[in-house]
Amino acid sequence: MSASPLSSQRGVVLIEAMISVVIISFGILAIVGMQANAVRLSSDAKYRSDAVLAVNQLIGEMQSGDRTTAALQGAYQNGGAAYAAWRAGIQLPGIDANPPNVVVDGNGVVTITVSWLQPGEPGEMRHSHQAVTRIVGVSCAAGGVC
Repeated sequence: MSASPLSSQRGVVLIEAMISVVIISFGILAIVGMQANAVRLSSDAKYRSDAVLAVNQLIGEMQSGDRTTAALQGAYQNGGAAYAAWRAGIQLPGIDANPPNVVVDGNGVVTITVSWLQPGEPGEMRHSHQAVTRIVGVSCAAGGVC
C-alpha cells in the first residue's frame, strides 16, 4: 500500500514559513545596515560643512583686518592670539588630537588645514579640509578702519 498524498506533504508549510522568516530577516538586516550607513554619511557631511565654515570664517577675519604679511603671521599662524580665539570656537570631534594648521608665507598665501576624526573611526581614518588663498597686504591706519 502506498503512502497517502497528505502524509508525504506533512511539515512542508512549516519549512516554507521558516524559509520566509529567514528571507524577511535578511531584508530587515539590510535595511538596518543602510540606515546606519546613511547616519554615518550624514554626520560626515555635517563635520565637513563645519570645517568649511570654520576655514571661511578665519579667511574672512584675515581679510577684514590688517592684511600685511607680518600682521597675518603674528596674529593668525599657529599660536597667535587670533588663531587661539578662532581655534577655541571649532567644534569638531578629534580636533584636539589634530589641531588646525595655519601657514602664511611671505607672499600672503594662506594655507589653512582643519582635520577631524569621526566618532568610532580609527585614528588613521582622519578627515581633513584644506583651503589655500592669497590675501593682498593692506596696512590699516592707526585707529582707522581697514
